[in-house]
Amino acid sequence: MKFSLAIAAAAAALSSSVRAAQSFAGSNLYYAAGLTDDESTTLLTGLQSAGVKVLRVWLDGESGTVKGTPINDYPSLESGQPGNWNDTVLSRLDDFMDKAHGYGIKLLVSMHSYNALSATPPDIYGAWYGTGDFYTSSDAMGYFKNRIAHIMNHVNPHNNKRWADSPEYIFAFEAENEAMHDQQNPSALTAWQCTMATAIRSNFQNGTSNILITTGGGAYLANSLLDAYFSCADLDVLAIHAYGTGDFATSALTPYVQKAQSSNKKLIMEEWGACYYSSENQRCDQSSALDSGTRDENIKTWADQISKAGIPWFYWQILPNEDPHSDWDYEVGINGVNWDALEAVANATAGYEAAFDFSAYLL
Repeated sequence: MKFSLAIAAAAAALSSSVRAAQSFAGSNLYYAAGLTDDESTTLLTGLQSAGVKVLRVWLDGESGTVKGTPINDYPSLESGQPGNWNDTVLSRLDDFMDKAHGYGIKLLVSMHSYNALSATPPDIYGAWYGTGDFYTSSDAMGYFKNRIAHIMNHVNPHNNKRWADSPEYIFAFEAENEAMHDQQNPSALTAWQCTMATAIRSNFQNGTSNILITTGGGAYLANSLLDAYFSCADLDVLAIHAYGTGDFATSALTPYVQKAQSSNKKLIMEEWGACYYSSENQRCDQSSALDSGTRDENIKTWADQISKAGIPWFYWQILPNEDPHSDWDYEVGINGVNWDALEAVANATAGYEAAFDFSAYLL
């Protein structure tokens, strides 16, 4: 009898451990490649203190002072014409990802952004193809597959391995941030997204890796999770971008969690934030500053709702300095106003059970 009870107890414990997957927090910093050594130390120390496991970074060029952070300028990866490479951004991130590893943090690498495509002036892809043909032109797709291969075959001198072979540094690759943001042609977008996921996978040895392949989110919950994404074999993770508070509700997220589980996909809330201003959170137009305590409560409430749905989340953005509040403003600066609240909820994610097991992909 005692032996049977012991077996039953062990089985129950094993079953519980199999079911339970710990959630985690991440963050974004699109200009991480430009940080000085002191700034990166400040950022990584703060992220580590908040228990952040992944930082999402971009490869588009940046210069001057960004979000109050004076950076070392770096150009776009391609300029003039597709395939005209300047690897400064990759080399800067070689150093940064090696340093981040020492803080227990991996990178999620976004290989391009719709923001660059639609900017004034646009990058080369926007100049050559605009925001429509970029997703449908066979030439554009061929050039972009070359970009993917160039990035993934870049060798980091810190480990003498290709980025594609560096799961100790890289959590995931995504082809583009918020691809076809306005989604005027969803069928073209979903075909493009799956084509580029396949291109990413083709650069892994034998098509397999301990690095994930994800989408780059959309403008809100529903258009981040288009039906076709759930049936694309080469997408591992579907990323949600949402700033409307209704999209943070546990009840709004749960049906997508169930759909992802049944489709053998994972979800992350890759971008979300609490507006600094008293304006509506989705728009975050400049207006009077929201009371600091109210913003703290918003951060705590919305993080709790997302975590209760079983979805790990990435905040937009944690800065190495206090935000100058000069534009749309969801950012929180390390040791600035609202930092204590965000640090606390980021650490608290470890106490929530995730609907998806990411443990094999984290440090």
